[in-house]
Amino acid sequence: MSEQIEEFKKFITFLCEEATKEILPHYGSNVSVEKKSDATPVTLADKNAEKRIRERIKERYPDHGIIGEEYGVENQESEYVWVLDPVDGTKSFISGVPLFATLIALLHNGRPILGAVNQPILKQLLIGDCKMTTLNGEVVSGRVSRPLSEATLCTTDPIRKTLWQNNAQWDDLPPKTALYRSWGDAGGYILLCSGFTDIMCDPMMEIWDCAAIIPCLQGAGFKFTGWNGGDAFDERSIIAAKEPLHTEVMKTLYPNN
Repeated sequence: MSEQIEEFKKFITFLCEEATKEILPHYGSNVSVEKKSDATPVTLADKNAEKRIRERIKERYPDHGIIGEEYGVENQESEYVWVLDPVDGTKSFISGVPLFATLIALLHNGRPILGAVNQPILKQLLIGDCKMTTLNGEVVSGRVSRPLSEATLCTTDPIRKTLWQNNAQWDDLPPKTALYRSWGDAGGYILLCSGFTDIMCDPMMEIWDCAAIIPCLQGAGFKFTGWNGGDAFDERSIIAAKEPLHTEVMKTLYPNN
């Protein structure tokens, strides 16, 4: 499996490079923005990047499955399935904010074993295989756990209603930290794994939002759970920090548990 993982790592890097070719021409321009059925924005960068990634996967691994945000599911029951979010953070992308990223994950028998988070403007490529995480080829493991009062907390949308799901006492958390910022989207996880922030919280995610993130967090040695304290992939939500900081965060959100 280790040799195969290295093969997949090279391929996932190639896929990120291919996506970048479709994304860069539209960044910082008056790109046309459409509204999807759920009222979220989508651009030609999203669509063209996913088309290109899908083509390359089918050329190289025609028996593999694909799950993509823009173009749906193919061969979902395959042993290996690629999960694609060509532009995670489209709102940041159309606003000229380089916190968006391309997310690509590989599932083996339904579980994420490899993930890539690629920020093409800042030229940052985070790859995790559940055992090790690298940023542009250098091993990263975040920074050592610090007290909540000294920590930097990030989330994508600080007024999102879902931050209070599962009866979380979200209002109690930010005042206890040193710094609270909306440096979220996929770029927030690059900051977390590379040691610039301490806590990243995503209360509601789709499979293409979380599948690539989880191998990176695991490889970098983070404690991460879902919003209910269980498996983040199953719950489709993430609370991530180093221990014992993660425990402090959960106690603050759920003081009665």
